[in-house]
Amino acid sequence: MTVVVTGATGNIGRELLRQLAVDGIGPGVRALTRDAARAGAAVPDGVAVAEGDLERPESLKSALDGARSLFLVSGVGDDAGVLDAARQAGVEHVVLVSSITVETHPHLAPARANLAVERRLRAGGMAWTVLRPTQFASNTLWWAQSVRDESVVRVPYADVGLPAVHPADIASVAHAALTGPGHRGRTYPLTGPERISPRQQALELGRVLGREVACVEIGREAAYGPMAAMMGAEVADSVLDLMGGDVNDALLAVHDTVARVIGSPARTYRRWAEENADAFR
Repeated sequence: MTVVVTGATGNIGRELLRQLAVDGIGPGVRALTRDAARAGAAVPDGVAVAEGDLERPESLKSALDGARSLFLVSGVGDDAGVLDAARQAGVEHVVLVSSITVETHPHLAPARANLAVERRLRAGGMAWTVLRPTQFASNTLWWAQSVRDESVVRVPYADVGLPAVHPADIASVAHAALTGPGHRGRTYPLTGPERISPRQQALELGRVLGREVACVEIGREAAYGPMAAMMGAEVADSVLDLMGGDVNDALLAVHDTVARVIGSPARTYRRWAEENADAFR
């Protein structure tokens, strides 16, 4: 089995590579990156590194040659082109990371884009597994500088609790789908074990760091400017809706998918904070 893992240096891909290497199938894994020389320590020993750019699907021919499975995070590159390239290369199974917003907020632009990718995958003739995670616990890395400099986070909707998911749990479910039976043709909503608000996340960070981290609620307009500069106006509006401006019961729901698929409880935000405390020190 040859598995191609895109986003090899990202939060999910890096952990997925580690789990596959622990399995002893590292020689059958290719870590896809735009710059092999910079991948460095993110790629475990024994895992091959393949260069390619998801924005240029034609550059993936060598990486996909002989591959049976592909792990793909949507929204990073030319998803339609990547899926076409995978099909042409003979890939049999694609594990796609989409978004739970396809279910909860289908009217938003990012959800429509994710749904289009899902539909293309399902119609493409390859076997598929779709993962739909909610908000990532790692999104709180946006606060790292203000926590380091001021021990404060400034957020809108400070008391709206979403069931943030640890990226390692997404990787674990992807690992199960790539290596075990019974996951093809399945769509999995992925959440953390409980809802946790930004104010509670700041409290957990403070406990891990051994100092108080204050949470200051700001208005949507104050939050919008920096977010729009970073991710574009339409995406910023969508993210703010998901953070609290247009929250519905479906987005607040806690799913037990992680526990059912991997056989152990979903990781808590506290665990993510403990594992990533250095980023906030």
